[in-house]
Amino acid sequence: MTVPRILVAIAVLLGLLSAGVGKAMRLEKLHSRPMSAPNWSGEPAPLDTNRLALVIGNSNYPDADSPLPQMTRDAEGLANALRKDSFLVDAVDNATRSDMTRAIDHLTARVQSNSIVLVYFGGYSVQSDGQNYLIPVDAKIWNEEDVRREGVSIDRLLSKLKTSGARVRLVVIEASRRNPYERRFRTYSHGLAPIQTSENTLILSSAAPGQVLEDSDEPHSQLMTAFLMQMNSSNGIEEVFKNTRNAVAAATQGQQIPAVSSALTENVNLWPARSGAPVSSVGPAASGRRG
Repeated sequence: MTVPRILVAIAVLLGLLSAGVGKAMRLEKLHSRPMSAPNWSGEPAPLDTNRLALVIGNSNYPDADSPLPQMTRDAEGLANALRKDSFLVDAVDNATRSDMTRAIDHLTARVQSNSIVLVYFGGYSVQSDGQNYLIPVDAKIWNEEDVRREGVSIDRLLSKLKTSGARVRLVVIEASRRNPYERRFRTYSHGLAPIQTSENTLILSSAAPGQVLEDSDEPHSQLMTAFLMQMNSSNGIEEVFKNTRNAVAAATQGQQIPAVSSALTENVNLWPARSGAPVSSVGPAASGRRG
């Protein structure tokens, strides 16, 4: 074979190798990151695909007076704790509306009939016409109509989780803050509106309806500090939520009393290995009760 032909053959071979490596790298990237937003690292236990979680921590709001660094740390701490307890977790940091919508769709698409689903949101939430809206970091809000258009409705989120067929729905909302857009509104409401529960739903929010909280300089919020501690117990999830409320009330001398709203019809234990109990067992119906 002449020298020119040898050079041509080498060039073709190098081109094929380069294309193959590039394709492999693209496939690895696609399969290692199913969502565009980052997932926090942790020491995961073997995953239980019937335990699903979506954790959103929003801290950088351009229109707010200052960032909410606790929300990113709280979300990261919760995501890592859930992974260690075998949850399949999607964690989204500083989510835009598109990020939030995509993450919710991704979560509900994986739900099975026996799924236990936990959703956490830390950031700002604004109520309008008696409904609460989770605020993405890219929201452009000048009036209440913008809240309804730019925000993600908690009621619709709960409805979508129910429609997805999840057996148990757990929600933690850490967003009882002063409305950062209130100076633009003619009228506004403080804190969150009451959140309505449906069967087999349990909700923990950082404060009672209509109450607002000031963020501290601590690494984690009072709510998340207590919640992560209670997660280390062998108690059922409803008791974990109620004990979290009681611990926060005690730590703040009654200045902050989280709200727990339960419509669980089962005794749900997310940590059966610690107590020797089954993951869940049917208990007395308790539709719409508040703890």
